[in-house]
Amino acid sequence: MIQESIKYINSKISAKPKIGIILGSGLGDFGSQVTNSVVIPTTQIPNYPVSTVHGHSGKLIFGTVKNNGKESTELVVFQGRVHLYESNSLERVVYPIEVASALGIEMLLITNAAGGINRTFIPGDLMLIRDYINLTFENPLVGKGIRASERITHYFDNDLMEVAKKSAHNLNIPIKEGVYCWTKGPSYETAAEIRMMEKLGADAVGMSTVPEVMTAVHLGIKVLGISCITNLSTGISSSKLSHDEVTETANSAKDNFTALVTRILLDVH
Repeated sequence: MIQESIKYINSKISAKPKIGIILGSGLGDFGSQVTNSVVIPTTQIPNYPVSTVHGHSGKLIFGTVKNNGKESTELVVFQGRVHLYESNSLERVVYPIEVASALGIEMLLITNAAGGINRTFIPGDLMLIRDYINLTFENPLVGKGIRASERITHYFDNDLMEVAKKSAHNLNIPIKEGVYCWTKGPSYETAAEIRMMEKLGADAVGMSTVPEVMTAVHLGIKVLGISCITNLSTGISSSKLSHDEVTETANSAKDNFTALVTRILLDVH
């Protein structure tokens, strides 16, 4: 299956991307920053899973980003993702990561829209993901023949986090750090569940990212994760949660998000 996808993609591009970027809900506009781009709709790629969620347009964008005379290495931008709650198939969720690995990706910058649990966060904040909690207990590596000695306990690259923090500092963009909690969805969490996650040490919660990170690191890809805090979670916020609120807040934060991601891509070596 992967071979068919890669054969089709390679028939459309000449670039050899080294960095992959996955854009979360409401963050897809970053794709417009890519120059000399080649755009491939995922609906045209054999065997590639198609997202059904608003805010995930379903495109692979190849090219680079430029700013102040600097240009990034070759990129592949995944404009949208497939969530586990859409298909109940981990294979479909992590398929884009396997495609990225087959294309030769060495670094993955993965982003998401997340609900804030940390009471110092406000909507629009950007959070570097330091670690995660997997409350789904789903694992895409089950059945891959991985021995206990091969288990990975640290998923987010420390050097990339330092680059991100320096990039944010140089741009005067406030940046948070925290623990991301993965739930299956599609329902939003209850107030009681949020209180539990808070006690467990979670700073933000969402319905994606973790299986992709697990797969990427297993495949030898360095990972940097950024959450856009798009709302305060149930019980912390008195307002009713909605996907529209998520995408609207992500759009309002897109200037800082775009500036930060662009700077990181230019600063990383």
